[in-house]
Amino acid sequence: MNRAVGMLARLAVGPRYLHLLEVQSRRSGKTFATPVNLLEVNGHRYLVGGRGHTAWSKNALAAGFVTLRRGRRSQRFRAIAVVDDRKPGILKAYLQEYRRTVQRFFALPADSPLDAFATISNNHPVFELVDS
Repeated sequence: MNRAVGMLARLAVGPRYLHLLEVQSRRSGKTFATPVNLLEVNGHRYLVGGRGHTAWSKNALAAGFVTLRRGRRSQRFRAIAVVDDRKPGILKAYLQEYRRTVQRFFALPADSPLDAFATISNNHPVFELVDS
């Protein structure tokens, strides 16, 4: 499934929020790519680890930089880890925006109160993307 979705991002087909994330491996140094949903909230761009602390999020934390690709366009960003106490609003926005594809990875329904998201904030990495 990720392969097919990644191909859509490479071709710039599909929803505008769909991008191909490229990040350097913290172990091998190779560049790996995975499709991601880019979340924009109040003019800020975020990547959310909906499936938890997976390889891409660990690599982004170690590298400090990521590249987003969509079609022929690519942009490099500093990936800044968001602290847990800032995550609830971002996690709620992410889940509300992409609930059809990510709800199954969250322990809470999208319409849960904001306070409830504090209980799961350490389970889902969030990175703010800043122009490098």
